[in-house]
Formats: sequence, C-alpha cells, structure tokens
Amino acid sequence: MAISSEQKELTAQKNGQLQHDDFEYVKLVSQVSDLWENAKKTALLSVNTQLLEANWMTGRYIVEFEQGGNVKAKYGDKLLANLSKDLTRLKGKGFSRSNLVYMRKLYLTFPKSETLSHQLTWSHYFELLKCDDSMEMQFYMKECAKEGWTVRELKRQINSSLFQRLALSTDKEGVLALANQGHQVFSPTDIIHDPYVLEFTGIPQQKRYKETDLEKALKTNMEHFLLELGKGFAFIGRQYVIQVGTRRFKVDLVFYHAILKCYVLIDLKRAEIKHGDIGQMNVYLNYFKNEVCQPDDNPPIGIVLGAKKDELLMEYALQGIDNKLFAARYQLYLPNRNELQAQLNLLLQNNKE
Repeated sequence: MAISSEQKELTAQKNGQLQHDDFEYVKLVSQVSDLWENAKKTALLSVNTQLLEANWMTGRYIVEFEQGGNVKAKYGDKLLANLSKDLTRLKGKGFSRSNLVYMRKLYLTFPKSETLSHQLTWSHYFELLKCDDSMEMQFYMKECAKEGWTVRELKRQINSSLFQRLALSTDKEGVLALANQGHQVFSPTDIIHDPYVLEFTGIPQQKRYKETDLEKALKTNMEHFLLELGKGFAFIGRQYVIQVGTRRFKVDLVFYHAILKCYVLIDLKRAEIKHGDIGQMNVYLNYFKNEVCQPDDNPPIGIVLGAKKDELLMEYALQGIDNKLFAARYQLYLPNRNELQAQLNLLLQNNKE
C-alpha cells in the first residue's frame, strides 16, 4: 500500500519529536546524575573535614590533659592504653593506642587546625606523621594535595625516598623550595631523577633479565611508572618505530610532557650506559624534532636509563650535544632512606659553612 505525502510528513514530525524528547531525557538523566555525584563528593569532603577535625581535637584534649598534671598523678605512662580501652568500649573501632599516639602527634605538629589541608584524609596524615623531618613532611603534604595522591601512592613515594632523591640534586635553597612549594617543573632538568626507583616491576635485583623484560614490566605497571616519573607525563607508546632512510629504529618508551609541552623519549639499558647509547638517542631526538614535533611543541627530551653510569664518561659523551639529553640510573629496589637522609643532612650542613 502506498504511503501518502501527508502520512510521510506526519511520520517525520513524529520521529523528530521523539528524537527531541530522547535528547531532553538524556539531558535529564545527565543532570540528575551530576547532581548526585556532586552531592556525594560534597558529603565526603564534609565528612572528611569533620573526621580530621575530630582527630585533631582528640589530640588537643590529650595534650591539655597531660599539661594539666593529671598524668603523673594518676595515669602515668598508661594514659593512652587506658584511654584506648575505654573509647573502644564506648565507640568501637578507631581508637587503638597507635591511633591515639598519632592524634596527639597531629595536634603537636599542627597546633593551629587552619594549617591542615582538608584535601587530605586522616589516613594521609597518619602516613605523613611518620616522617621525622619537618621539611620532608611538608613536601609530601604539598605534593599529595597538588597531585591528588591516594594513601597508597603517598606511602610509595615516602618509601622510595622521593624527597631525599629530589633534594640531593639541588642546593639548600632548592631543598627549602621543595619543602615550601613542592616539586615544580620549569625546565627539562626538573623532571630528571637519579636514580629512578623501579621496585614495582617485581624483577629481583640479582636476576638476569633482558631490556625487553624491563620494558614490558614498566608498561604493565605504567600507573606506578608514571608516579615515579613525576607530574605531567602522558604515555604515548612503546617500541615507537623510526624510519631513517632504509633503516628502522625503535624507541623503547615515548611520552608527552604536558607541562613542558614536549615529547620525552626513554631508552632502557640493562647494564651500564655506553657512549654509543648517547649517540643513538641523539639520532632519535633529531628525528622527532624534524619529523614528529608540531610547530608549537618544544624540542624533545631524551633519557637514557641504565643500571649503571660512569659520570666522567657521560660528561664527555654529552658534551657539545645541543639536544636535551640525559643519562640516569635506575634501581630495582627501594633505597636506604637513612643513608639518603644522612647525605641530605651533610649537604645542608656544608651549605651552612
């Protein structure tokens, strides 16, 4: 049966109305969804603020009780143990002796509650308060708030001695800037760590492994690797193919740095970095500069990452190279924080003299 032109027009109008209604319905769903998402975020932020304030106030009450002279008179060293038992009986979990110790420490460390960052949770502060050095604690607090680290990420950065590693690459003024402002990226040298700590790969320190094994492990654990590399890195790809005439080369890992607005190329070396590795990376950088980078990109950065490096050899290998090219070490185990802290203390002491 033939369909009249009037029926076709009516059907088109009806379909158009349905499409309009569908669009309005999708908009309604989106509005309600966003409303509740924002409400949950606001509620969580409010709850976090209240819980942090309660932990701080608990610490304040304990310190004021101690300063009142009541401890020595009756409770002695068992104050926190007794308080833990009584509060647990009344309120349930959350009042272990160790928690009370850190609530007390929270108040003593931040005697003015306004200095607390409410972007961080009590669990964040529980980890921060384990730092013995005030500058180190201040650094992690600043970085954690700026970068939105989870508690797990914060613990990893503390365990890998990020503050000490960054501080040892600067001077006294640089250390103070780290503590007061966090890690700021202004130039290529600001993104270089030495060493990079890659314990998350799971590769035992003494095991024989290939460069491809390390490369695959880094890609598998890319979230952890990006955390170690620092702020601003976006992963582009691995085994990036470069065609130069009839020859093909492959860059192990390619990133783009959002702050510096440039590509960052990383070449992995299982053993010691050789001078030839520097020349090879220089070829990669020149190729990217001419064939890949856009007019508004800054020149690319190259990092040759090896298990060892000879400082004098690298000095000669890098001399006269115009490109931003760095040689850095990595290690497959967590560093000794006490040794790094001792080196940092020596650096600060030498700067005083």
